[in-house]
Amino acid sequence: MPRHFAEKRLVIASHNPGKIREIGDLVRPFDVEVVSAGDLNLPEPEETETTFVGNAVLKAQAAVEGSGLPALADDSGLAVTALGGDPGIYSARWAGPAKDFAVAMKKVQDALGDAEDRSAKFVCALALAWPDGHVESFEGEVHGALSWPPRGAKGFGYDPIFIPDGFQITFGEMEPEKKHGMSHRALAFRQMVDACFA
Repeated sequence: MPRHFAEKRLVIASHNPGKIREIGDLVRPFDVEVVSAGDLNLPEPEETETTFVGNAVLKAQAAVEGSGLPALADDSGLAVTALGGDPGIYSARWAGPAKDFAVAMKKVQDALGDAEDRSAKFVCALALAWPDGHVESFEGEVHGALSWPPRGAKGFGYDPIFIPDGFQITFGEMEPEKKHGMSHRALAFRQMVDACFA
């Protein structure tokens, strides 16, 4: 039986402004005050796990230890079929120290070369951790295909090269409300809300 979230404050274990904004929007209806790991000057832990869920749990637990508050962490990335699932858990690292996703998208395109299979998926794992050590985790995926050159400036990360199945536009061209309704993060979030907040 999943644990119900009854606390009033929640640390978003991220230093990524786009991610913090997106998760903040998703939890606002539940009367939860959100504070980011960056606001609390918490260091970013080294992501040493080999799965999205493992890294999300690691980040959530590090934020709990640093703040004494419950924490929600997300580990997400782009998994490209023709690249054997890369960049996967290394999606942010492909953007380099400057977190420049124009560089990361170019790396993906260069690695794909003239591969016919352009299918890819965005994966999001969420981990919700409490100070007593309890953790709940959830995973969502959205499938699609990659396009080049990048299009649209409404999203972040790899959004400008990802066209979700059933659409002609990239996540980067999609209105944020529309993306929030169907993204990998939204799907993982819906599972978490149903389990822990409803």
